[in-house]
Amino acid sequence: MACEVNRRTVLKSLGSVAAGVALSRVGFAAPAVSLGTKPFRGLFPIGSTPFTPDDKLDLDCLADEIKFCNRASVPGFIWPQIASGWSTMSASERFAGAEAILAAGKGGKTALAIGVQTENNDLPGAIAFAKHAAKNGADAICSLPPKGDDAALLSYYKVIGNVTDLPLIVQTIGDVSVDVLVEMYRAIPTMRVVKDEAGDPLQRVTEIRKRTDDKIGVFAGKGIRPLIEELQLGFAGFCPTVGYADIYQQVYELYQAGKPQEAFDMYGRILAFQSFSHADQYLMVARGIFKENTTSRHMPGMGDPNKKPDPPLTEGEKRAVLKALDTYLKPYMRG
Repeated sequence: MACEVNRRTVLKSLGSVAAGVALSRVGFAAPAVSLGTKPFRGLFPIGSTPFTPDDKLDLDCLADEIKFCNRASVPGFIWPQIASGWSTMSASERFAGAEAILAAGKGGKTALAIGVQTENNDLPGAIAFAKHAAKNGADAICSLPPKGDDAALLSYYKVIGNVTDLPLIVQTIGDVSVDVLVEMYRAIPTMRVVKDEAGDPLQRVTEIRKRTDDKIGVFAGKGIRPLIEELQLGFAGFCPTVGYADIYQQVYELYQAGKPQEAFDMYGRILAFQSFSHADQYLMVARGIFKENTTSRHMPGMGDPNKKPDPPLTEGEKRAVLKALDTYLKPYMRG
């Protein structure tokens, strides 16, 4: 009888669309991974990297991203990864950026993860980034995989995972297999999360969760468009950029509270706002996180490198975005 009551409760809260997932052997609920007192689940946006008009890393704006996340009750933040343009920055810029982020977040509730990957399989460089992150108060480290076969991946992550006591976020790309992830999980005690961008994460998440006994969190790494489906499948975390993170977090919270329809509606508000011209382009400035003259560098691997930069927005275009933000999203903004 108890099993039948539980079954009915799950079906009622999820609805018929998600019922098959909820009744699978793994189930839909995300694992309760944590970093000390900081929950390692929910929104962990990838930080954008702001530059001044003369192409200098803007440490003030970078710190303002962290302040925004703390004000907005965003549980985590990761920098620098692909969407941050990590490969466009020098080591000195990355060290300075990490210090600005960690100083701005000191004492806050947002868990801060620092990316430590390097180009050309530079393991000593990655070790230096990891040690620097630990020394300056990071809550976790994150790394893309090096180039090489499964043995090279396992060897690299064993080293990185043992350099510090910080929890390790493994970010997959390319053809990193579930088999090697499971082997890494068994061999690296600090591995706590996989940010999965290899193959089709929607097809892989259930197997990863099952084969790791739900002891690691699986973060959705390929954008956030399939958010509702990802929630149904039990992804533990989500990694958009910062601008909408507080509203995305409310989608997550509503869903976890057994309110899937309200979560769906909240997500729809973001999609509707994005239909306004230049909404995404101006959002960080409109929300007071970046400055009017903040610039960026082209991020390798994202977009067309030959595409001309977007022209500056007119004052009228800016006012239109601000009006839409005030009219449609302001009631739901936390930051």
